[in-house]
Amino acid sequence: MAHPVTPTVVTEDTITDLAAARWGTAHDPRTAELMSALVRHLHAFARETRLTEAEWMAAVRWLTEVGQISDDKREEFILTSDVLGLSMLVVQQNHRFAEGATPATVLGPFHIEGSPELGYGADMSQGLSGTPLYVHGTVRALDGAPIPGAVLDVWQADSDGAYESQLDVDEARLRGKYTAREDGTYCVRTIAPLGYAIPMDGPVGSLISKTDISHYRPAHVHFLLNVPGFEPLITHLFREGAQYLDSDVVFGVKRELVVTFTEREPGPTPDGGHSDVPWCEAAYDFVLQPAA
Repeated sequence: MAHPVTPTVVTEDTITDLAAARWGTAHDPRTAELMSALVRHLHAFARETRLTEAEWMAAVRWLTEVGQISDDKREEFILTSDVLGLSMLVVQQNHRFAEGATPATVLGPFHIEGSPELGYGADMSQGLSGTPLYVHGTVRALDGAPIPGAVLDVWQADSDGAYESQLDVDEARLRGKYTAREDGTYCVRTIAPLGYAIPMDGPVGSLISKTDISHYRPAHVHFLLNVPGFEPLITHLFREGAQYLDSDVVFGVKRELVVTFTEREPGPTPDGGHSDVPWCEAAYDFVLQPAA
């Protein structure tokens, strides 16, 4: 004769331990660790804030909207992580570079794979309106040795604050891949970036509009360097003196990444060419951390 099964008594006091233990049975140890901790912290949040059913349902609906507005071009979940400061926290925990190495910052939601390969000093702005900007310098190791052949994946917003992924366009726009020469030098030609607002037409924007949080980012250009033998580097260069450096909505500004954009009169340019109009120059050396 089978013995009756005594059901587990679930109460407000026992639910957290029961749920954490259940998720702790995940076959992968790291998944078990992550999910058990997630359960404990979510439950702690609900207890600390005395979360109501209406608030819980509002949060579920908000997350549903984040998913619904996301697609292969719009990454609303990345934007959510960015504005909560979680993206920068994870970056800083995982990229504790040595002093002198270029610091990492957030990827952001607008990077596109497969940017076109461009030559030294080639113009990735392709005639878009704006002040010509030349960013040039050397890619080198911590010991000062140049890194030949390093590929710099570069992207930025246009003069209206829009990235290609936000526009209905069929070709690469304000993005490209530049390869450092044998002496490690590189030269990017583009247009001077402007500060811009993050997308405010979705659930993230709706939530921010209920606060005093600035929804602007300071003027910057994105760089991604993934060089064999070195730690991958995702970073920005910010224009010195730009608005919002002290209130970047995604917490991405670091002092070492703020660069002077020197205004130049028409004349010779860093790529060996000549500009017929006033232009800006930003000199910066990317210093890579050796791979662990």
